[in-house]
Amino acid sequence: MAYIKIGKSKKKSVGDLIFDALIFLTLTFLVIVTVYPFWNTIAVSLNDGLDSIKGGVKLLPRKFTWQNYKVLFVDDRLFRAFSISVSRTVLQTVLNVFCTSMLAYSLSRKEFVLKKVLTAILVISMYVNAGLIPGYMLIKKLGLLNKYAVYIIPGLVDVFNFILIRTYINGLPDSFVESARIDGANEFKIFTNIIMPLIVPSIAMVSLFVAVGAWNSWFDTYLYASGKVNLHSLQYKLMEFLQSSQNQSSSAADAGAMAVAAGSGASTAMVTPISIRASITMIATLPILVVYPFVQKYFVVGMTIGGVKE
Repeated sequence: MAYIKIGKSKKKSVGDLIFDALIFLTLTFLVIVTVYPFWNTIAVSLNDGLDSIKGGVKLLPRKFTWQNYKVLFVDDRLFRAFSISVSRTVLQTVLNVFCTSMLAYSLSRKEFVLKKVLTAILVISMYVNAGLIPGYMLIKKLGLLNKYAVYIIPGLVDVFNFILIRTYINGLPDSFVESARIDGANEFKIFTNIIMPLIVPSIAMVSLFVAVGAWNSWFDTYLYASGKVNLHSLQYKLMEFLQSSQNQSSSAADAGAMAVAAGSGASTAMVTPISIRASITMIATLPILVVYPFVQKYFVVGMTIGGVKE
């Protein structure tokens, strides 16, 4: 059997090697700077609270304990808040993506007479809003105060996401829609069966934006649902927990006096605002870290929407 040698590998010059080494060192430094704070937070969250006050906890916990997480999850209200955050994140993401995509498809059709006027109104609303107090009065007039719907209805459409999805739809060939119309499909069927499968990258990117925003949101709970405990989100509960733990200690010196043992008191492990803060950060971050890898492959594609024109 004969082998054909295509060509010899080109040797790199000294300058190329130095350049590659600089790139490697730079990227390594960026990875360390990015990963270290997160890793350090994990170590502090798994370290004894009183020991964390001394400082010096870097990559590994000095006195390992699960007590910080036990204190957070000992209250059933935290599980209820977790279910509220999960449900609102899922519903808000699904409904926002569907409604925003449907609006983007409608205003992307050339035959729609009012598309320029409606698009201009939407874009203006993205830059100019009435403010916090008129927004609160509107929610109150709509009867959404202390209602679960206050998490869903105000976020059904997002203008920025609308622009991204509409730009992606405008890049699709019109022949897809025209062929479906010839076959007798109505607009809703065209949107659900043809357009949506073709804009999966933009939908995945928008879904990530909406999900992260919904999961991290606590200020809307503070404004519109703080009067009903059953509607408190996880982020709002964690914020309350952190504030209460911080208010109990005026300084790190008396943190040991205010620290409380979780459970029956048999354990000597103690919690402090430092350890609780780290545990709260991990609880709030973990769900997004789990979801992100599944949509990461669409992220770059979605971010390049509108970057290339034929």
